[in-house]
Amino acid sequence: MTLIRGPGDRGVVTVADPVRTRLAAAGAAVVTAGAGLGLRAVAAGDVAKYGGDALYTVLIHTLVVLTVPRVRPVTAAGSALAFSWAVEFLQLSNVPAELSARSSVARLVLGSTFNPPDLFWYAVGAAAGWLVHTAAGSFLSCRPKGRA
Repeated sequence: MTLIRGPGDRGVVTVADPVRTRLAAAGAAVVTAGAGLGLRAVAAGDVAKYGGDALYTVLIHTLVVLTVPRVRPVTAAGSALAFSWAVEFLQLSNVPAELSARSSVARLVLGSTFNPPDLFWYAVGAAAGWLVHTAAGSFLSCRPKGRA
């Protein structure tokens, strides 16, 4: 796919194909999940909790890219942050606590108790996801194809 050139552009750029983007996002999701599980295994307390919060949002970011491979980094980060915050605010009700009591998967995905500092760490995760997505997009998606 060729992008439309703007004024001052010297070359034509190509956009990475969705299959490559999805493969990269799937790999990033596996690495992120592994990092989250590894963090819980080696760390305790606030480091494990808040690091896990940030990684949760990074994982959601990778899943957004996996689903919509041409999504802009800022849109993917905003979507991941909105989802993470929605889950956190849902914890103000009893629904996640009840589901978490019955299922360890629900506990991992929904948590159980509202904690205001989590909101900040989700934003940190969204910023990290945006940064990596932007860097990867520069590396994978847009390369000079030739001179006009």
